[in-house]
Amino acid sequence: MLEYDFMRNAFLAGGMVALLAGPVGFFLVLRGQTFAGHALSHVGFAGATGAALLGLAPIDGLVAVTLLGGIGMGLMGGRLQGSDIAIGSVLALSLGLGMLFLHFFTSYATQVTALLFGNVLGVNADTLWMLGIIGALCLLLLAAMSRPLVFASLQPELAEAKGVSLRLISVLFLAIVALATAASIQIVGVLLVFTLMVGPGATAQRLTARLGCGVALAAGLALAQAWLGITLAYYTDWPTSFWISALSVGAYLATVSAQKWRSWR
Repeated sequence: MLEYDFMRNAFLAGGMVALLAGPVGFFLVLRGQTFAGHALSHVGFAGATGAALLGLAPIDGLVAVTLLGGIGMGLMGGRLQGSDIAIGSVLALSLGLGMLFLHFFTSYATQVTALLFGNVLGVNADTLWMLGIIGALCLLLLAAMSRPLVFASLQPELAEAKGVSLRLISVLFLAIVALATAASIQIVGVLLVFTLMVGPGATAQRLTARLGCGVALAAGLALAQAWLGITLAYYTDWPTSFWISALSVGAYLATVSAQKWRSWR
């Protein structure tokens, strides 16, 4: 399997994205902003198709518009919490705009369709460099702001009283989420990015209450699901996105079932 260049690239890309998506998704679940993170993927799809309409590379529009969307959501601050209807409306509108742009300009239809459903087997060297840079920057920023981020997530009123800027934390964190979402789209696509970003983090929080162990476990679960999904796709000829999604949901359901069983016992 690893004799092929495209498979080696797939494993490298999947590993880099998983090690980013796992920790970011852990904090996303901790802050209760999973729906906002899901909406960012649809905003990115509109950016990718809009860039294609303007004659630019779809990936450039994806990253730029997703980042702007994350910053905009961060500026909303506390108003973002519980605004499911507004976020859902933005999500639906973004996907609709993406399809409209694609209707007017079809030259990039194959690339945009790959963004919609993911195509980890089509990752090239340039994309690997981009994913590596995005992953390194996001993880460094996440590590630098981890203490105030945890403080603001668990005790926002006390954190604000201690001088922590909740809006700045929200903007920086959702900017990281936006970039992690853009990277994850390369692996599982817009429609399934929720599984790679949220599934491992949600599973990790059910397995441990310790913050450090939870972040590490989320990264490990995401990495295992990405690599195992690529392996299963190679041997079954089924889509990689399906296998990663199935493994992510399966792991979460297994932890929920195990906890319910222990409670019943």
